[in-house]
Amino acid sequence: MDDKAFIEAIRDTPEGFGLNGTYYPTAMFLTGTDLGRSGGLLRGFREWLVVRRDECNGLQWHQPVLLDLFPGMKLQGWKHPDHLTPEQHAQAVEHLFSLVLEFLDVRSNPRELGRMYTRYEAMYAHIQG
Repeated sequence: MDDKAFIEAIRDTPEGFGLNGTYYPTAMFLTGTDLGRSGGLLRGFREWLVVRRDECNGLQWHQPVLLDLFPGMKLQGWKHPDHLTPEQHAQAVEHLFSLVLEFLDVRSNPRELGRMYTRYEAMYAHIQG
């Protein structure tokens, strides 16, 4: 099973992977899967999010996904299940899978991936002077 099919399987049957449809456990499951694959599943995802949002930050990918969907959201306590309503959890999980699948399309195209990393490096070079 390729990465895209794997992500689609998790999205389509989260309960089969022990997930309950809330954002933090889903994000942590993907993080754990990525770590189990030595960073191969989501390598470049954070950088892609930075370029996509055109916003340099020091956040891990979990928070920018939420901010992309809920601009202005206060991130303090974002891991707590009550930080989001059930509807917001569903939206956040759906958005997360949508972004990961979009990223996997970019990752599978060497030219697009190269452009993304070039933009990422240029963004941070501008900050560093």
